[in-house]
Amino acid sequence: MQIKLNRKFEISFNIIFEYIAKDKLSASKKFKKELFKQIKNLPNFPYKFKKSYYFDDDKVRDMTFQGYTIIYEVDLDNNEIVILNIFQKNKPL
Repeated sequence: MQIKLNRKFEISFNIIFEYIAKDKLSASKKFKKELFKQIKNLPNFPYKFKKSYYFDDDKVRDMTFQGYTIIYEVDLDNNEIVILNIFQKNKPL
């Protein structure tokens, strides 16, 4: 199963990464490393996380990581997982 990053995810992630890096660059690098480790593990258990609160579709899931929500879609027809977005609901982007 392939992992694809949606453009919205990439933009949101970069904003979050830069925000963390302003305070501590090493923390932002660790955050990125650990997050992508979790994302790379998704093909092993694509339905591990709960059905998305934000979408009415069983294929769309919400993964939580260090206070952030990562929304992804399991697309079995195309054998891929699409990472749709990342956000922290208490902080606007």
